[in-house]
Amino acid sequence: MTAADMERLDTPLAALIAEVDALAARKRALFAAGLLAEERHQCDPTDNLFAQLACPHPEACSTSADYPGFEAWIAQQQNLNTAARRNR
Repeated sequence: MTAADMERLDTPLAALIAEVDALAARKRALFAAGLLAEERHQCDPTDNLFAQLACPHPEACSTSADYPGFEAWIAQQQNLNTAARRNR
């Protein structure tokens, strides 16, 4: 590859800086949009209604009796997880 070939492939520094600036601006805009969406969610006037959906219908909610042995299995998995983290 010759110097002339490299010149055709090389990107001017100003173009790279502009591209990085554009990417950074896009990242800031997406982050700001995410923060605004989370803020709107926190102020959602119907959020409490959503949280209460299962309350008026306890027959639709599952209980431990619906999944025999699940609590013991979960406890075992948590113990294995704790042991694995201690042995790192």
